[in-house]
Amino acid sequence: QVQLVESGGGLVQAGGSLRLSCAASGRTFSVYTMGWFRQAPGKERDFVAAISWSTGNTNYADSVKGRFTISRDNAKNTVYLQMNSLKPEDTASYYCAARMGTIVTLYEGTMDYWGKGTLVTVSS
Repeated sequence: QVQLVESGGGLVQAGGSLRLSCAASGRTFSVYTMGWFRQAPGKERDFVAAISWSTGNTNYADSVKGRFTISRDNAKNTVYLQMNSLKPEDTASYYCAARMGTIVTLYEGTMDYWGKGTLVTVSS
């Protein structure tokens, strides 16, 4: 059974940092692209960042470029999202997701697996 379990969310002041983790199990994720999406209250779920497990290629939403970094640890089957210079508008539930293949352009409707999310709140 595939499981994606997010952790690392919490409350942080604007300008601060958080690191989210996504522990993956139940599959050989080396053939997948992993992504982070986020959903603010009352809004749609949006793409944040992606990384191909096999190639290491990455992709970011314009709103987080230069502030967020996605990475992976093959030995731990874990994907990370390092978030720096956080802003109140980054407040959202953050979801880890997986899609088979190496394409790092991801859309919510094409993902194969989802985690349950972790809440990030950035205070001003």
